[in-house]
Amino acid sequence: MKNREKKKELEEDHAEISYEDTSVRELLTLMKDNSELIADLAYASMVFENEELADEVRHLESQMDKMMYQIRLKSMLGARTINAAEQLSGLLQVASAAEQISDAAEDMVKLLDAQVDLKPILPHLLKKADEKVFTLNVEEGSDLVGKTLGELRLESVTGVRVIAIRHKKKWFYGPDGETKLKGKDLLIVRAHEEGYEKLWPVAHKQKRWKELVG
Repeated sequence: MKNREKKKELEEDHAEISYEDTSVRELLTLMKDNSELIADLAYASMVFENEELADEVRHLESQMDKMMYQIRLKSMLGARTINAAEQLSGLLQVASAAEQISDAAEDMVKLLDAQVDLKPILPHLLKKADEKVFTLNVEEGSDLVGKTLGELRLESVTGVRVIAIRHKKKWFYGPDGETKLKGKDLLIVRAHEEGYEKLWPVAHKQKRWKELVG
């Protein structure tokens, strides 16, 4: 039943696509950002064997297909000269690379549907990764509570990048600088161990944020 529901949702995502008046530059920016997010979410879904994250990967992959279609349309409409065609060809290669990343990410999460145990595989993968995926609970009363990611400058101060946030039962993917952290939020982050270890005591009220910032 669950697989049928997923199939129906993906079919709706891949329904007939209408032309949108969005520039190629905007589409490429979106595809670049989405390719980074989808790779992080796919990795996190495997590490934590989380089907909700895997579903978001599938959804984002379908959105990437739509954006790729839009870029192809705009390229065909804009290629009026040889020079224009050459320039658009380069842009198509960039877009195609981003789409290939999303396709690979979707292939990764298919492992969750397969009847295989990922646990023997993951330690080997994790040892080779420079950055790892962690979960981080934000406790009530932490200095992180009530502040936006932009205010905190988490990535520049600690090297920790927030991939997704679960508040109560709802997930928020690819949070931006305006996203405000709340007590009891569960963060999925990508970081070097050193950066994660710096942030953990702040999230758990064992250290003040200003001690990190200096």
